[in-house]
Amino acid sequence: MKHTVILVVLDGLNYEVARHAMGHLQAYVGAGRAALYQLECELPALSRPLYECILTGVPPIDSGIVHNNVSRLSNQRSIYHYARDAGLKTAAAAYHWVSELYNRSPFVAARDRHTDDPTLPIQHGHFYWNDHYPDSHLFADAENLRLRHAPDFLLIHPMNIDDAGHKHGLDTPQYRNSARSADIILADYLQGWLDADCQVLVTADHGMNNDRSHNGLLPEERQVPLFVLGEAFSLKADAAPKQTDICGTVCELLGVPHDKPVCRELLK
Repeated sequence: MKHTVILVVLDGLNYEVARHAMGHLQAYVGAGRAALYQLECELPALSRPLYECILTGVPPIDSGIVHNNVSRLSNQRSIYHYARDAGLKTAAAAYHWVSELYNRSPFVAARDRHTDDPTLPIQHGHFYWNDHYPDSHLFADAENLRLRHAPDFLLIHPMNIDDAGHKHGLDTPQYRNSARSADIILADYLQGWLDADCQVLVTADHGMNNDRSHNGLLPEERQVPLFVLGEAFSLKADAAPKQTDICGTVCELLGVPHDKPVCRELLK
């Protein structure tokens, strides 16, 4: 069965902070209407390599997107390619590196910030380039895309949690409160998405450390959350998804042909 899918990537969100600070998402878990899983992000624990990993299922060492300054189009097949080629609508409200991976590189703000082009993998997009671009604005950008274009696949990628971590570090009120703020913003939209029969995944690319950075093997850098909400998910406590399973699992939900790994236990 074909589903509409919303993938939320909360940049830089550590698993433990997601577990204890995101009360609205945890209310769904407590009510038996969502599940939370702990993922270990691929290496290196850096943003652009892990955007590519999440959206293609390919680890950075194999994709060649091995650090944040590798600025080129992806040479892998992504959720966006599979969905577009199957005749579905695609959209993203995301950091401009996502546009550079799948639409055009380098990013030219006047051309690429607002994208409407059915020939591109990301057909409809609002892209930003300042890490302090408000999460509230980014979620409004995403909802604008959803209401205007009714995409089958929508990526929502805010940056304020990561920005707070780089400025203040993991074990700080600023970092934790940024996560709480994202949870409150999600509360404005989540039930509406579920009422519209969307399947929702909320995850992160990487975590954060007390050095105000990430790139290594510390658990706080690598352990990230995956919340799943929607009637297509099994909510099985013993499911063990990997970060490389997200692409294929989303493709299964979309009902499009693909050749990526899937966590079958996540799905009914």
